[in-house]
Amino acid sequence: MGLLDGLLGNASENDAQEIQQELTHLLANGERVEKAYSVIRDLLVFTNKRLILVDKQGVTGKKVEYLSVPYRSVERFSMETTGHFDLESELKIWVRGQTDPISKNFRDDKSIRDVNRTLADYAL
Repeated sequence: MGLLDGLLGNASENDAQEIQQELTHLLANGERVEKAYSVIRDLLVFTNKRLILVDKQGVTGKKVEYLSVPYRSVERFSMETTGHFDLESELKIWVRGQTDPISKNFRDDKSIRDVNRTLADYAL
């Protein structure tokens, strides 16, 4: 179900060791991937030091943007669940120094709740 969930916009949890190997070129000494979630082609990676947002761009996904957010820079975050007519849930993260939040859309409430709980564990 992980691949199908990702294609549908549901966050699916990834194997932390695989993501550790994939991002080894980005990680600081002693930094380790603890949780990772994929949404379509993008990743939300929680390490013991920061949140890394991986945005794969273009048709092939070869162009990749890595946004590193230290947990101490997360000022606040919000979760909006789905409704009867609004079928997407949304996670917003406000980062110190930015006026607009980082926003990620999800297709179901369970996925966003898992990611929100993980964010709360690390940012609070």
